[in-house]
Amino acid sequence: MTSPAIATSRPHRSNQVIASRFTANTDEPVVVFLIGIRINSLLAISKWLPTAQAMTPMMKTLYTHPEKGFLGAEQFLYWRGFMLLQYWRSHEDLQRFAHSPSDPHRAAWQRFYQSVGTDGSVGIWHETYSVQPGQMETIYANMPPFGLAKATEVRPATGARSTATGRMQTAHTPHA
Repeated sequence: MTSPAIATSRPHRSNQVIASRFTANTDEPVVVFLIGIRINSLLAISKWLPTAQAMTPMMKTLYTHPEKGFLGAEQFLYWRGFMLLQYWRSHEDLQRFAHSPSDPHRAAWQRFYQSVGTDGSVGIWHETYSVQPGQMETIYANMPPFGLAKATEVRPATGARSTATGRMQTAHTPHA
């Protein structure tokens, strides 16, 4: 298999495997947002299924409106739930989306609390991290662009970027 050239594009949305080592590069802060559900009562399908389905219109809105500050996401399934790992331009953009009456999150959140409330059948959670340039390090090998590299910019993991320490030191240097 031949390796496609690593283009430094923003964002890098290709699903083609890059048969080499690469890293993410951004000289901007990134907000990392993890959000998920936990199915506490497997038989409460009428509670957890609508909760899970509520994410689809939110993601559709975010992918079709990049001006909202959403950079990209990855999805994960785990026993009793799922998680989305999201990347945002800023905490302010994330909060604006979460609280805007014209975006789908607020209505979904209200439906959750009306339907599930505190009955314990479905858990919801999120974690938010603000990461400054030079405070992140990534490595990917023999795979399509993923995670932060897919959401921001792909760079070859060569030269100063060939080690974790080097990547951390050059994470905020656009052409190092």
